[in-house]
Amino acid sequence: MPTPETDLPEVVRIARDLIRFDTTNHGGGRATGEREAAEYVGAYLESLGLAPEYYEPIDRRTNVSARVPGRDAAKPALILHGHLDVVPAIADDWSVDPFGGEIRDGMLWGRGAVDMKDMDAMILTSVADLLRAGEQPERDLILTFFADEENGGVEGSALVVRDRPEWFAGATEAVSEVGGYSISAGGRRAYLLQVGEKALAWIKLIARGRAGHGSRHHPDNAVTRLAEAVAALGRTQWPISLTGTTRELLDGLAELTGVSAEDPDALAETTGAASGFIRSTLRTTTNPTGLEAGYKHNVIPDRAEALIDVRALPGTEAAVLAEIQAIVGDDVEIEVVHQDIGLEVPFAGDLVDAMVAGLGRHDPGIPVIPYLMGGGTDNKALSTLGIAGYGFAPLRLPADLDFTGMFHGVDERVPLDALVFGQRVLTDLIRSY
Repeated sequence: MPTPETDLPEVVRIARDLIRFDTTNHGGGRATGEREAAEYVGAYLESLGLAPEYYEPIDRRTNVSARVPGRDAAKPALILHGHLDVVPAIADDWSVDPFGGEIRDGMLWGRGAVDMKDMDAMILTSVADLLRAGEQPERDLILTFFADEENGGVEGSALVVRDRPEWFAGATEAVSEVGGYSISAGGRRAYLLQVGEKALAWIKLIARGRAGHGSRHHPDNAVTRLAEAVAALGRTQWPISLTGTTRELLDGLAELTGVSAEDPDALAETTGAASGFIRSTLRTTTNPTGLEAGYKHNVIPDRAEALIDVRALPGTEAAVLAEIQAIVGDDVEIEVVHQDIGLEVPFAGDLVDAMVAGLGRHDPGIPVIPYLMGGGTDNKALSTLGIAGYGFAPLRLPADLDFTGMFHGVDERVPLDALVFGQRVLTDLIRSY
């Protein structure tokens, strides 16, 4: 039996409503658009007495932002930001309608339930908690919801920070997605707080050969050349290379589990479902994600292309691209389609202390460990304005839920009680910090 509307916590209703807006982003400028979702967010902000501003530099790619005055105007403002777009979902692969916002088994299902309409809803309702109670946050809050994050922010945050930097005036720190959630390591719960992001390079491998008839003896075959390059790169096992953040991560996991940090992969395996996510933070990754060649079965094409998703550790970007060229060979061209920077900020300071303390008040005695995220967020765009970004979408999750595996996965879902937990922790944070 469906849960009655009146019995649903507001944070669940907002997240469900946002999921029901199909904001699919195929990348490369091909997107449904975020306009209706942004207008929904703007109307909610207006209902709280705020004055949202919109920026739509490209048709239907809508960004929305509002400022909440704090008690102490002398303190730097804090940005809480999310994105409203989602990656595509093939409905036939799902157990539910990916844009239905279905509630089942104590969870909210749908594309964006994990990445990141859950956090969008938590931001909105935590601010609502304060304002409806007649309170103010400790400092100015800047609430911003971007377009196009799933395409590297090219048509979203990159344009906003370029054209609307005044939205972020006075801000020095930002909080967004992919951190603050719980994992289970060695049978014990811990929270991961994201203080860094790997660099992104979306590259295209291009192999050229000679066109000809499919029946010929034809050694100069672009498809063969590309296939060899893709296989070589896809099978490359990049070595572990630790940063300051990943050393702290391993030390924290070692203390939690009693397993030595001398074997980072073995230590990562103690985190069970989260291990693949964590292992990817310890090394560069180069994953083939697309192939294109040919136009008829009996025609050998003169060109073949492959898409590769490269995630390099901060500061290693140029060296990684040079190594990729060595792996695929000089006869395969590398075209950089999109590239950004890696980030790493200290696991220290007043904001980090406040986030750790907030989790401690709502889940006492559970350790909080820093980590470097394998992916990226709109914090990279904000960093160009000198703003330090963190990932803190606090969720207390069941130990057996493969939460990290649902990022861009099938049957994306989030527990309802985790959303309520996150709303309360965020409310606590903005009230006290």
